[in-house]
Amino acid sequence: MSIKDKFMSEGLKLASHPAISGLLKDERFLKLVMAALSVPGKLTELSEDQRANALRFLGAASQREIDDLKRAVRSLEEEVSRLRGR
Repeated sequence: MSIKDKFMSEGLKLASHPAISGLLKDERFLKLVMAALSVPGKLTELSEDQRANALRFLGAASQREIDDLKRAVRSLEEEVSRLRGR
């Protein structure tokens, strides 16, 4: 049994407990649970933003800029080949 399966199994057992089932009906508790579940995604987003800011600060090119340069070089190479063929 994986950790996820074990977690789900224990969570379902816990949810069926009378004290917990009362909490599950409380809107404030559900908002708290939803906020807690969104934390990993927010941390990932924050770390990606921090990485992008650090790269910008260091003057490093973004992946988009690199891709644009590759396209430009490819286009120029094709133009040179065409002109050499004349």
